[in-house]
Amino acid sequence: MKVCILDGKFLDSRKALHQTVSEALDFPDWYGGNLDALYDCLTDRQEETEILIVHKQNLEEHLGKYVNALTKMLSQAEKENPLLRWRIED
Repeated sequence: MKVCILDGKFLDSRKALHQTVSEALDFPDWYGGNLDALYDCLTDRQEETEILIVHKQNLEEHLGKYVNALTKMLSQAEKENPLLRWRIED
């Protein structure tokens, strides 16, 4: 199982968030670094994957409403791909 930890204490930009996901989950070089590309990569995954968001409040301080869009997208991707799970742990 691949695990990606998105720690709000250390992710201070959208670019940092997408770079973290891309590196943790071995995304291809063409990964676009946006929510649409993230959705595509997550729904295409063929191995068990978990995304863990920690220190969500810090993440919201850095990224604002983008975090709401991220969690909404993760919920949709989880419905599409039964090998994907995500959760928030503060």
